[in-house]
Amino acid sequence: MATQIIDPLPSGFQLDLYRIDRKIGGGGFSLVYLAFDDDGEPVALKEYLPDGVVRRGEQGVVIPISEEKERAFKQGMRFFFDEGRTLAHIRHPNVVRVINFFRANDTVYMVMKYERGKTLQRHIHDLGDEPMREAYIRGIFIRLLNGLREVHASRLLHLDIKPSNIYIRNDATPVLIDFGAARQALSGDLQAFTPMYTPGFAAPEQYSQRDRLGPWTDIYATGASLYACLTKSPPPPANERLQEDKYIPVSTRLQGQYSEPFLALVDSMLKMNYLERPQSVFTVQKHLVAVAPSKKPAESPGLFSMLKHRLHRPS
Repeated sequence: MATQIIDPLPSGFQLDLYRIDRKIGGGGFSLVYLAFDDDGEPVALKEYLPDGVVRRGEQGVVIPISEEKERAFKQGMRFFFDEGRTLAHIRHPNVVRVINFFRANDTVYMVMKYERGKTLQRHIHDLGDEPMREAYIRGIFIRLLNGLREVHASRLLHLDIKPSNIYIRNDATPVLIDFGAARQALSGDLQAFTPMYTPGFAAPEQYSQRDRLGPWTDIYATGASLYACLTKSPPPPANERLQEDKYIPVSTRLQGQYSEPFLALVDSMLKMNYLERPQSVFTVQKHLVAVAPSKKPAESPGLFSMLKHRLHRPS
């Protein structure tokens, strides 16, 4: 099926309480705009707009391209709306903040806090051949996993964690963004909705055995994101690994460049059998904290002692 090219809303378009400035991103499910509210404050406005399913009509209206696509569109719109409602109740500094969500133009919009910074993917690209420091990687992912724990506690899976969906603010704190593939997977039925994958980051159970999706699925993608920080590219796609596994463990490939326990953790997160991976985000966090070297000149004083204190508090 060919991808449908859909025009974004034009600059100056008034949408509910928000004025569109420009398109700033998007993916297979949506477009994201920079917009301004009535007080002139910037927001990120996400429009549900699945490729190959709808087209843009007059005055910004979204129109399914066929009756069959209309059924899929309405079901996806319900997921999107439920996602916004769930995320709106999550108040965590490492998860994108949903401010509002509403219906307009015969589709659904999600209003999020506008963050300033750049994606982890951009950080990886900007480093070029320079290796990313282990202390920096651990600091980013320990904080990020605090947010993912909150997501899982809300019975939501992200299902599309990758460096381009991890935003690093200007103060170096991470935030998990773009829940475009997120579903109420811990309590809902995914079978009727067409999945979308990001090769290299999607776990094997996302290609088949979708009834086995769980926190370990996001843990695989987090491991793949850690792998990308270390090697500057994603691991082999899981569907290819199912046929012939050519994955070279980073504990072998990068031996001596990073600490052995850290590399072993990344390898464990990328196990093909979901039962062999860490089963919870909390377990991954504990290991990331445990592999911290005794000397930490590049890190903020007390960072890991503070995180250890937080991790030992009851969940």
